[in-house]
Amino acid sequence: MTRELTPLDAPFTEQVAAILDTYPQQDGYILKLFRVFANSVRFLSKGVIDLLDKDSPLSLRDREIVILRVCANNNCEYEWGVHVAIFSQAAGLTEEQVAATRLGDHHSGCWNEEELILIQSIDELCSSGKILPDTYTRFRGVWSIEQQLEIMALCGNYHTICFVANTASLEGEAFGSKFPTR
Repeated sequence: MTRELTPLDAPFTEQVAAILDTYPQQDGYILKLFRVFANSVRFLSKGVIDLLDKDSPLSLRDREIVILRVCANNNCEYEWGVHVAIFSQAAGLTEEQVAATRLGDHHSGCWNEEELILIQSIDELCSSGKILPDTYTRFRGVWSIEQQLEIMALCGNYHTICFVANTASLEGEAFGSKFPTR
């Protein structure tokens, strides 16, 4: 039995194939990350809550800012690159903003005030496990309770995704973006 996190290749067991059929695919291609999840049927079916649905209380733009910043904070080029390639344009993020999710801070001039508060909140969650009181006062003035919980859940989920992708040393997908350099 292997004890290394690696992407599984087809053919998959019937149970794994059925679960993977519920994951996003492009022309039958299953992301390496999802194939790493497939090492555990339990994790594949329960490990990461799918918050990327149309019912989210957050805009696509806000969700992608959260995801990109968490991935950048966790040095996870794999997942950051997938999200940049697939979602950044639809989320209305400029090239400068995409780069700032990796290289900038909550003072970067390319964000509006709400986005600056969001980025500072994400950074605090990633570094200390909570949003600090002064920041939280501003944060709760912008987002409803439902949105606050969604932001925190996204941070938690994408920490897990980053932990898996980084531990598995996943190389970027062929279509994925690379981290910007200064």
